[in-house]
Amino acid sequence: MAESNPIESALLASKICNQISSVFSTKSPNLAALDVLVQEIADVANRNGRVFVYNVGREGLMLKALSMRLFHLGLSAHCVFDMNTPPIGPSDLLISSVGPGGFSTVDAISGVAKSNGARVLLLTAQPNSGSSMKYASVVAYIPAQTMADDNAGDGEKERLLLPMGSVYEGAMFVMFEMVVFKLGEILKQSPEDVRARHINLE
Repeated sequence: MAESNPIESALLASKICNQISSVFSTKSPNLAALDVLVQEIADVANRNGRVFVYNVGREGLMLKALSMRLFHLGLSAHCVFDMNTPPIGPSDLLISSVGPGGFSTVDAISGVAKSNGARVLLLTAQPNSGSSMKYASVVAYIPAQTMADDNAGDGEKERLLLPMGSVYEGAMFVMFEMVVFKLGEILKQSPEDVRARHINLE
């Protein structure tokens, strides 16, 4: 197998990054996901609540990465189904993602969170449809392609640069980095504070 040309690799990387960054230049009447996330998490911090995250697959991986950084910022952050996950309550926030609009597991977890008085923040690319919307206290709209609209099942011949939910998932990662940056300022967490909470059992 021939080695990749650095110029070709850089061009491919640029195309992928440009496709993901275009998500953030899309105008929408919905509340900006970045503002929603920052406000909701800052509110949890102010009331000494906890943040819980949940989803499966690649969306779940992005949320786990967010949970780690929230811990580094000094928040009590937990991934649902971890063995040390505490009970959720009225002062807490569940953040879940339903890119295509709904998943049965998200519906169930969100229903439990809501019945225990917690706020439920749902990230989605389909804010006007989907089974999970009825559980949301607030919706954060990410206007990106998901498996619900990548057209792969319509006889599409052209190979997509970012198939299925990759645009949405990539946008999640980038947005979460922006959230962490803004929260660091709001919560007055210095780089030294954040680094001091990084694991040393490596």
